[in-house]
Amino acid sequence: MLPSMPVSSLYYYIKPLIPRLLQIQLRRMIVLHKRKCCENIWPIDEKSAKLPTAWHGWPGGKRFALVLTHDVETSRGHSRCRDLAEMEKSLGFRSSFNFVPLRYDVSTDLRKYLNQNGFEVGVHGLFHDGKYFRSRDMFRSRAFRINQYLKEWESVGFRSPSMLRNLDWFHDLNIEYDASTFDTDPFEPQSDGVGTIFPFWVHGDGGGYVELPYTLPQDFTLYVLMREPGLDIWKQKLEWIAERGGMALVITHPDYMKFNGEKPEQGEYPAENYERFLRHVRQRYDGNYWHPLPKELARFWAKEYASDVRRKVGQHR
Repeated sequence: MLPSMPVSSLYYYIKPLIPRLLQIQLRRMIVLHKRKCCENIWPIDEKSAKLPTAWHGWPGGKRFALVLTHDVETSRGHSRCRDLAEMEKSLGFRSSFNFVPLRYDVSTDLRKYLNQNGFEVGVHGLFHDGKYFRSRDMFRSRAFRINQYLKEWESVGFRSPSMLRNLDWFHDLNIEYDASTFDTDPFEPQSDGVGTIFPFWVHGDGGGYVELPYTLPQDFTLYVLMREPGLDIWKQKLEWIAERGGMALVITHPDYMKFNGEKPEQGEYPAENYERFLRHVRQRYDGNYWHPLPKELARFWAKEYASDVRRKVGQHR
């Protein structure tokens, strides 16, 4: 079900007519208003900490899971991916990079570099627009092309542009996991959260896939829309997740990061913010977190926790 789709459809209908800087200004006004109204559910919704059925923890007895992901929305972001990957490598982290194949040229050399250096490549739709769910036929048509890129790139993960989603329709995709949801984020066009800081299995007639919700606020929300001065919200939410043994999954965008100490332009923020966050994670929680790629976490979850769900579904048929 898509309870917020009429609003998001209107947003994407008029979006091309609005200059980018004006889009950001309008979204800032909306976010500031919503932030005051949603203090009880953002950045933390206490109800989302409920443990999964038959919970027995993360590999190695780790306290929580840490997953780093990046959505690359434009050619500008594409050009900054190596800088971002090198930053993470230098600090001992790895992540997934999700590309939009028909919005800009996705370099074969970049994908090869990422895979060879222990990163992951995923598909972030075909275009970064809001037309995927206008009709079932349109989604099927796009799913066919998305599956081609999944196969060509040897990718197993998908994230829908702007978090617009229909989890039932995603069974059309040849994926092991989807990452198009969140525990709580009232600032997204389709703002209904899944209410959990843990992965979960989405069953379908042909099997299913693991859903990986993001659980830390997006960098664009914090540093472009809210213009937060520091790391306090990320730190607060991470501490809360760690205390409850959940999954800390973050989305950042190289499109909005300014590297090498250069002054950020409108709609950007210093990449040092993200670097400082990673340093905080390493210093504050060293030895306490499991740090898989999304595909590794999805395979763990499918093996350890999805089998009971699949068995129960089969018993009720």
